[in-house]
Amino acid sequence: MTARLNFGQLSIAASAALLFSAAPALAAPPGSPAEAVDVFIGTGGDGHTFPGASRPFGMVQLSPDTQHRHFRQSYPWASGYNYADSSILGFSHTHFSGSGHSDLGDVLLMPYSGETKLEPGYPERPFSGYRSRFSHDQEKAEPGYYAVRLKDHEVDVELTASERVGLHRYKFKAGEPAKVLLDLRTSIYNYDEKNLWARLRVRNSTTITGMRETRGWAPGRQVHFAIQFSRPIDTRQLLNREEAIPYRGFAPPGKTPGDKALVEGKQLMADFNFGVPNDGTLLVKVALSAVSEDNAIANLAEMPGWDFDQERERAGKAWNDALGAVKVEAEGPMRTKFYTALYHTMLAPSLFMDIDGSYRGPDNQVHKAKNFRFHSTFSLWDTYRALHPLLTIVAPEQRNADFVNSLIASQQHSPYGILPVWQFHGLETWCMIGYHAVPVIADAYMKGIRGFDADKALAAMTASAEYGPYGGLEHYMKLGYVPIDLEKEAASKTVEYAFDDWTIARMAEKMGKKDIAARYYKRAQNYRNVFDKETGFIRARKSTGEFRTPFNPELSNFGSDYTEGSAWQYSWYMPHDNAGLISLLGGDTKLVEKIDQVFDAKVDETVYAHMEDISGLIGHYAHGNEPSHHVAYLYNYAGAPWRTQERLANIMATQYSDKPDGLSGNDDLGQMSAWYAFTALGFYPVAPGSNEYVIGRPFLDKATLNLPNGKRFTVRADNLSSGNGYVGRVTLNGKPLTRTFIRHEDIMAGGELVFTMQATPNKDWGKEQNARPYTQTRY
Repeated sequence: MTARLNFGQLSIAASAALLFSAAPALAAPPGSPAEAVDVFIGTGGDGHTFPGASRPFGMVQLSPDTQHRHFRQSYPWASGYNYADSSILGFSHTHFSGSGHSDLGDVLLMPYSGETKLEPGYPERPFSGYRSRFSHDQEKAEPGYYAVRLKDHEVDVELTASERVGLHRYKFKAGEPAKVLLDLRTSIYNYDEKNLWARLRVRNSTTITGMRETRGWAPGRQVHFAIQFSRPIDTRQLLNREEAIPYRGFAPPGKTPGDKALVEGKQLMADFNFGVPNDGTLLVKVALSAVSEDNAIANLAEMPGWDFDQERERAGKAWNDALGAVKVEAEGPMRTKFYTALYHTMLAPSLFMDIDGSYRGPDNQVHKAKNFRFHSTFSLWDTYRALHPLLTIVAPEQRNADFVNSLIASQQHSPYGILPVWQFHGLETWCMIGYHAVPVIADAYMKGIRGFDADKALAAMTASAEYGPYGGLEHYMKLGYVPIDLEKEAASKTVEYAFDDWTIARMAEKMGKKDIAARYYKRAQNYRNVFDKETGFIRARKSTGEFRTPFNPELSNFGSDYTEGSAWQYSWYMPHDNAGLISLLGGDTKLVEKIDQVFDAKVDETVYAHMEDISGLIGHYAHGNEPSHHVAYLYNYAGAPWRTQERLANIMATQYSDKPDGLSGNDDLGQMSAWYAFTALGFYPVAPGSNEYVIGRPFLDKATLNLPNGKRFTVRADNLSSGNGYVGRVTLNGKPLTRTFIRHEDIMAGGELVFTMQATPNKDWGKEQNARPYTQTRY
């Protein structure tokens, strides 16, 4: 991987050598959280993050797309951008951050001069189309800002954004005409007939609007937009490439297009010529709406002026305010990795609502939010584990309430009457397993977050757990497990449903709904129905009751019994009842031995080659995928937290770096990054909904959490060094902490958690039964 220049530390001579005539130095104040972020971490390898401009949880995520045009190679370009590429297709306004599946890439613009080229071209021959080569030496980015020089077009591009509006600034070569291509044909993850319909309409000499409907990952998804230029259009062409000829109504040279100019079809694009600007500069605003072109025009009011530098400064301030939830003291690389991880946790769920409160729901109808802001892009199988628990600490309470209200609203609008599974742009994809909106809601409620109707929330949770039309749920309720002869991935579904059921019970109990709590506490024990005491593994069972054979914990029957994993990854997934797991295995020592086997196994990695998304292997532990994320913390439940401390040191050292390929797997809308942020602080939410964080070990010298309630909670690590990787003692507010977990209430009360680090394990701390994290048997 080519090393990326640190633009914050370029010498004056090197800076002068760059061809950026329009791009100023990075604007993040020295020492600020945003200045520490490296947005290129995760853009290489399988991280699937993007480097472009957005606001925290913003609707517009404006970024360069470098993807190959052929869908069979879509995976490396799930975010549209891959650091290994050397050419840019254009700049689009919607992206996923770290997903394992690709889509979006809406409203792609490309500035250029010279001859018009109406086809994208190929990465290996960028000059064959409107694609342009670029160099990382001439690429700069920070939260809320991106800049690059397009070599073939000799154009400097800068991008920034408000929540609903993207702002482009193009600097053209002196004396050259300013031209812009708009391509509504291209998407991230292209294939024939993906576009269902599109429309382009010229409103006046500086404003055009349009829409596109696609049949991608979320079928029938609509995006409406309004584009406003800082200069009047000189000449233009609106084209439907299905016909392969220009739209007959394009304006002749030297004429301003009329108000009624319109083109519709499936393969639309446009070519705009603005003449030769006196200063060589053209600015472009793009507002998005899920509802209508008129709403997109109304959303432009969010950015009334044309001061690019001011908008960039506002975006930077928004990010510094958001990232300022944590003040970190650490050495350079660790500080960079922490703040970059925190940045990645604040890109989704993303706002999906117009300024008048209108949004499009899972029924593909228009609704209006009352007293909340509708968000979408919920990768729940990933993010319920650590991202949403982290946001309850670092994001305002209202933001978390907005997430919950958005989930409830989606359930009410759903044709199936259930909570989202994997939702983006308001629409359901049915990706992954479980009903994991449930623990997100329960965790928020248990932590005292309000601002939503708890009775409606609980009703939505139980509806999803009892009436969900997918995933073998009807068999699960009847048999107490999902049978493999009637449903694939049955072993994984059983244990994940059981955890979700436990979180329903937790919330119901706190609300005083004892009958509901009792029913779901019982269902939460269903994981036992697929645990094989003879082998010590979670296994798939048939509807007749017997375990499926033959059984190989590595091969997992070619992926059909488990979801993106094997028995080695899934047999520890009962985070709500680790005491029960210990009992099933035969005691503390047996759990420690079994988890040691996970990490210490000599694994032929080709065994996992056929399994989707298995990466970041340490033995059978797969950090690049979520089912393994809590496993290193399980030693605490057996009274051996020093073993957790050893494993975490290895994971942090091998699975994360400050390079573009610095994530060992997909960031999955911030889950990989949330794991890093929690672990760096020194604790992790093994069981969301428990209000507990299991203590690992800190990796930061000091971190101060500026909490949503106005209080501060400080985590300090004394004697922290590469040679002192073990926890010697812990104090909470000056008093010895003998338990190996802290409660959410401890954090929100404010105070100080102090670790004293040492070179050798303290095998007595956390050994006693009453020092261990709570489990199901104690509720």
